Amino acid sequence: MTGADELRALLAATTVTHVPGVYDPVTAALAVAAGHRAVHLSGAAVSALMLGRPDLGFVHATQIADRAATLAPALKGIPLIADADTGYGNPLHAVWTGHAYVRAGISGLHIEDQAQPKRCGHLAGKEVIETDLATAKVAALTSEVPELAVIARTDAYSVNGLDDAIDRCRAFAAAGADAVFPEGVDTLDELARVHEALPGVPIVINRSEAAGNRPALTDADLATVGVRLVLHPVAALLASLRAASLVYRQIADTGSAEPVDRMPWAAFTALIGQQEALELDARYARTAPPGYPSPAATGRTASDQQPGYVPPTQGSGSPGQGSGTGAGAPIPSGAGAGAPVPSGGHAPGPTPGHTHGSSAGYPPPGQQRRDQRDADARNSARLQT
Repeated sequence: MTGADELRALLAATTVTHVPGVYDPVTAALAVAAGHRAVHLSGAAVSALMLGRPDLGFVHATQIADRAATLAPALKGIPLIADADTGYGNPLHAVWTGHAYVRAGISGLHIEDQAQPKRCGHLAGKEVIETDLATAKVAALTSEVPELAVIARTDAYSVNGLDDAIDRCRAFAAAGADAVFPEGVDTLDELARVHEALPGVPIVINRSEAAGNRPALTDADLATVGVRLVLHPVAALLASLRAASLVYRQIADTGSAEPVDRMPWAAFTALIGQQEALELDARYARTAPPGYPSPAATGRTASDQQPGYVPPTQGSGSPGQGSGTGAGAPIPSGAGAGAPVPSGGHAPGPTPGHTHGSSAGYPPPGQQRRDQRDADARNSARLQT
């Protein structure tokens, strides 16, 4: 089952699913750990975090897709719904946006009928495009990008009233939308009117702090009027920013963050998979690269076995006194038996004129460059005489 199939299954259920906003791999991992079945990526969050700008049409599809691509590994298959604003143009552009979202690992999107430049759905001064053009974008997406679950949003409620919002939702459903999203409609009576006009069409609503204090309907009430998904796009972002502001203030005032509740470091490293990464590193570090002695032959640990490392047993003396190979001195990548001659023309083995040898017969890279310059100068002098 694809991510889009999972979203469609949630929309076909008779219960409400709450969909929190995530905005980076760490918050994505937290949402998965909390047991959520779907998550949301807000355009407002991307605009704020990537650009430091408000939700007024500053971000584009490529920026949303770029951010989404960083979330997919942390989501472990949990479907991601992303904000697609207006589709960023006409139906052709909406289809391109859909394909870009699929490549980024997005399973569903919501596209709206605002005129560009769009603005946050809870701000005054919005404009909506004509119904036919908005419907054409929905039809193009559902036909050309079936890998995405398409949620068709209308902002007509605050501009033209509930009747126009219902008419647009009906047109979007007829164009193949998997669900409708009547932005701003959040009372039980008005949601019931939408549900009665579109029986069997799943409804998505937005529970955003941008709307202020709105009615907090129960899941049972929402389910009876056809609501299947409730988006919480910026709740986690605002909570994180509040916590960060308290830490910064505490450090400024007292020089310590101690009084502020924070995630323990061990929990943080577990969340980002540090132990698994270390185990993987140790597993493959046990095999030496070609041309290097194995850890068993040198008595080194796996963590020492890295390109460029020369243990003390392979050379002696101080740099500049006949050996350039003190503990940890670098050697060129690929040095060792059968290694290619490095650039600069120095073959393995002692080279006349060098006072800085290495255990593999190579001088340090910096000395190589100086020797090459000296050789070039001598050759030039001979040619001039």
